[in-house]
Amino acid sequence: MTVSFEFPALIPYPDSTPVVLQADDICLRWVMPEMFHDLPIYVQDDDEAVRLLEELVDKVLPGADYDAKTKFGVMCALALGELPAAGVEHAAICLTVDDGIPCIATFSINLVDSPDSAGISDVVKEISSSLRRTRAGEVSVIELPCGTAVSCIGSRAASISGDMMGTDADVALPTSFIRVCVPLPNGTAAVVELSTPTESGWDMFSTMFANIVSSIRLFHADGSPLITSQAEA
Repeated sequence: MTVSFEFPALIPYPDSTPVVLQADDICLRWVMPEMFHDLPIYVQDDDEAVRLLEELVDKVLPGADYDAKTKFGVMCALALGELPAAGVEHAAICLTVDDGIPCIATFSINLVDSPDSAGISDVVKEISSSLRRTRAGEVSVIELPCGTAVSCIGSRAASISGDMMGTDADVALPTSFIRVCVPLPNGTAAVVELSTPTESGWDMFSTMFANIVSSIRLFHADGSPLITSQAEA
């Protein structure tokens, strides 16, 4: 069953940055809120990566002390080590305050192979069925402006370095996530995810995520618009 997009009501973000990702012969564009900061996940030079991380930390925490900046920098560095291996094409991080409580979220987008099916509608059915079988979370088929997609809302345990938490052993931290899979008509799917370990910021971050995925637009190689739910019409 396909349902309407039922994340929190969308709110405008005047300070935003367009992002472009090429998926073979299909171009994806979406808009990120300015408070999300890109992670330099594919910088090869170590010195350049350190420089970019230092700039990121200073931008996100301009008035923080050395220890706070160091912890945040280490968190970003750990993400840089894991995201490329996971096939992440673009990633960003947000550190903000909600009702006086610090909260953090990460955003990522992957390109993965779609199930071998006849068309978009069949791919959507297979993805949603697979997620339900694995009990990954609350699964829904949704309609976005760019076409039909599958959403999954759930939680998992993320491992945080003990050094960052002031303990001898790593700490398993419950992390909430929203994941949206957008099947593309070229045999791939864009998997967009936002995750946060801070419960206080969930409503704010989920609203931001709703804005992001609703801003996704698809284009053919010649620049003409593509809406996947109409691709088989």
